[in-house]
Amino acid sequence: YIDKSFVASYLEQLLDKRFRGNPAEEDNPKLRFEAKYVELHPLGEGGCGSVFAGYRKSDHLDVAIKHVPNKYQYCKHVDEEGRQLSGEVAVMLKLRSGTSHSAGSRAPIALLDWYVLPHQLILVLERPMPAVDLQTYVEECRDSFGEKKAKMILKQLVKAAISLQDKKIFHRDIKVENILIDMSSGAPQVRLIDFGVSCFTESHSEYTTFYGTEIHAPPEWWYEHRYSARPTTVWRLGIVLFECLHNKNFSSTKLMEKKLQLRQNLSKDCKDFMKQCFIQNPRRCPSLEQILLHPWLK
Repeated sequence: YIDKSFVASYLEQLLDKRFRGNPAEEDNPKLRFEAKYVELHPLGEGGCGSVFAGYRKSDHLDVAIKHVPNKYQYCKHVDEEGRQLSGEVAVMLKLRSGTSHSAGSRAPIALLDWYVLPHQLILVLERPMPAVDLQTYVEECRDSFGEKKAKMILKQLVKAAISLQDKKIFHRDIKVENILIDMSSGAPQVRLIDFGVSCFTESHSEYTTFYGTEIHAPPEWWYEHRYSARPTTVWRLGIVLFECLHNKNFSSTKLMEKKLQLRQNLSKDCKDFMKQCFIQNPRRCPSLEQILLHPWLK
């Protein structure tokens, strides 16, 4: 699989370096960005920055342009040559360089370009069209959204999570707002966005600083102020399914206090799937591979 938009972007960069006649533009990342892209209307604003619609001038490719102020670049990464990169850029470069053809490997939105300015980072990202976030998709389908559609989405999402795990990447903030439903191929395809708090991880890694949506933090964070990638990701998949099927916001502490109940009219397998995701002891939590084999996803 060859990412044609990436190849086009890469070739354009080579041509820019050989034939660009403006030295000031070469030294100024803001001018380089403005020479290559047009920024349009805002698409949204989150805890880590703002996102705008835009397009690439050379071929009018639709893109999303994300502005991240320096104070919101939480995770830094030092590459093999000792250069310091934004964690978000480092993770997305790792995703872009992958050659995997697994079912979930194409779920993450691709990084096309990035520009380091004095006070902010600009990311230029793939923008599938048409697409909406999962929260909007569920709202638009409310009368027809049931277990069948939820199952289709969760199956893709679990495969995407396994693909990230195989690359030793921990997204840390999988939620309905950070999942796009891409309709460009006609069938709903899950795409993952916002790697702003993501990091590289090992199977034994534990974290004592929480990044992401704290109301969705797993039980071990509330009990011990520590968490790890695998059980946290499984917990977050359960939250996504819960919010899709219950039309209400999820709170980890409310579930732990037994103040949240599963809908009684859900199938037995569906309820069991969520209960498996919501096992509160991380050592007893199923793996992503085990979740994928659950009868409800068959």
